[in-house]
Amino acid sequence: MATYNKRGYKAPKEKEEKLDNTFIEDTPNVDDKDSTTAKAFDALDQTASRTEDFVAKNQKYILGFLGLIALVTISYLLYQKFVAGPNEDEAADELFVAQQNFQKALDATDQSKDSLFNLVIKGSEGKLSAIDVANQYSGTDAANLANYYAGIAYLNLGKYKESIEYLEKFSSKDVMLSAIAQGAIGDAFAQRNQPKDALEYYLKAARMNENEFTTPRYLMKAGQTAYLLGNKADALKYFTEIKEKFESSQESQNIDALIGMAQ
Repeated sequence: MATYNKRGYKAPKEKEEKLDNTFIEDTPNVDDKDSTTAKAFDALDQTASRTEDFVAKNQKYILGFLGLIALVTISYLLYQKFVAGPNEDEAADELFVAQQNFQKALDATDQSKDSLFNLVIKGSEGKLSAIDVANQYSGTDAANLANYYAGIAYLNLGKYKESIEYLEKFSSKDVMLSAIAQGAIGDAFAQRNQPKDALEYYLKAARMNENEFTTPRYLMKAGQTAYLLGNKADALKYFTEIKEKFESSQESQNIDALIGMAQ
């Protein structure tokens, strides 16, 4: 096959491969004192050394501190197992009869209601009263619940100051029960002719957890109390909220008349 070369074309020369059997590793001369990495490691070495010195010099105090933490932890676990646990069980056992009397009082429709609430306050069947449980087993769940029983019992017996005292000690993660407790404090203040305080607690109860039961109930009481205080604008606001948000509630049945009265 013919080969045609263009004018001026020169065939490239073949590269000559040179084998160099001598390998030289390029190792720069680095002064450790001027090396950033070396300085960093020196600093770490010095820090570690100082830490070791500190631990060595203060070993007694460090071990003492760690021992104290261990002692506190063990003491807490032992307290929970041998003191708090049995205490809780004992408190619940003592409260059981008062709890039964409380429920019977709520269900009663005759004159036995007051006597049953009195048993909650005074105790019966050889068991402590709700007040005694609240005082003697303070810090337990049973004592907390005993505050609620005592507060509601005092409210029904017309002892409003005592009712407020015990209900204010009560706290619960149950939003319904918490709202009822706050509303009951409002009732106690209302009975003591302290409407401003009553209104404050009615609003707390209404705003605690919006639901079809407690919210319209305490909005109604808040509206009525605001109206008695001469604050018709707020009364109208609470009544209107019942009409617009809780139309299926019992409180909404005659709400139009109350709205007209407040306008």
